[in-house]
Amino acid sequence: MAKKILEVHELTTKYITRQHEDVYAVDHVSLDIEEGKSLGIAGESGCGKSTLSLSLMGYYFPPLHYTSGEIIIDGKNISGMDPDEVRKTVLGTEIAYIPQAAMNAMNPTRKVGDFIVDVIRAHELPMNKKEIRKMAEERFAKLGLPVEALDKYSVELSGGMRQRVVIAISTILSPKVLIADEPSSALDVTSQKMVIKMMKDMLKEGMIKSMIFITHELNLLYNVTDDIMVMYAGQIVERGSADEVVFDSIHPYSHGLMNSILVPESGTRDVKLTAIPGTPPNLKNPPSGCRFAERCRYACPACTVNSVSLFDIGGGRSYRCSRSVDELKELYKHEND
Repeated sequence: MAKKILEVHELTTKYITRQHEDVYAVDHVSLDIEEGKSLGIAGESGCGKSTLSLSLMGYYFPPLHYTSGEIIIDGKNISGMDPDEVRKTVLGTEIAYIPQAAMNAMNPTRKVGDFIVDVIRAHELPMNKKEIRKMAEERFAKLGLPVEALDKYSVELSGGMRQRVVIAISTILSPKVLIADEPSSALDVTSQKMVIKMMKDMLKEGMIKSMIFITHELNLLYNVTDDIMVMYAGQIVERGSADEVVFDSIHPYSHGLMNSILVPESGTRDVKLTAIPGTPPNLKNPPSGCRFAERCRYACPACTVNSVSLFDIGGGRSYRCSRSVDELKELYKHEND
């Protein structure tokens, strides 16, 4: 059995607004990733994907607050650790994070190599500048990046090159978990392919041990990740292999996501495009029953009253719905009648 690099148990985090209201953007989320594997997290904007990625690092700052649950990286529990301790001993070495629009986050007055020096210094590693430079050159060469980029300012690099450089800097210490939050969303198709190939190569070569890839595009996750987890209103509504979630989704929300996008994969081209009506609920006061009920065409009266737990159907597959798998699949068969 493969070793689990990341284990998350019932993680709950919240935002506290200026009016002192609690917004539970991550609500009792559990997940795990094995060594050498990648997990995709999908869902529309406002479903909690980016908040989950921030929460997984164990590094909290207002208005985001840790509430409960466990985050275990390679056997080390980082839940509730002091922020300074997390910054020194966890970020960059145990887990690394690439935020949205990361390529625009680099200080334009500093050279690329300077950022790598900062990373090493922040972790108080016993290396001089010459040693750091050698390590950086070796890593850039291994990733197919021009070594000359170390002596350039970010504004001298193209968008795709900047994004790849940011990824190289973020993973310079070979973290066990890499979280990439929509790392290719602002790039053209060619640059997207290069960024995704680079990340997959890093996983294959062991520069990172596991990866979480976050996007709202299910079809993109199909080509990048081994498993896919779908989030809605702060909760997990489905998890399965990439093939299962894309081609045989169970939960009505996952099914709706797949039917609302154009994808080139064989087997999906004849699907009639449909939109999911409505918007996600306000998490200041979430519904007492199923959080998707108001938007679900298959909801029954009980769905708006009774909360629904995540149901494990075996083989790494789970979903959150009161209807059975067979019942849902039968309903999907007649959608276009």
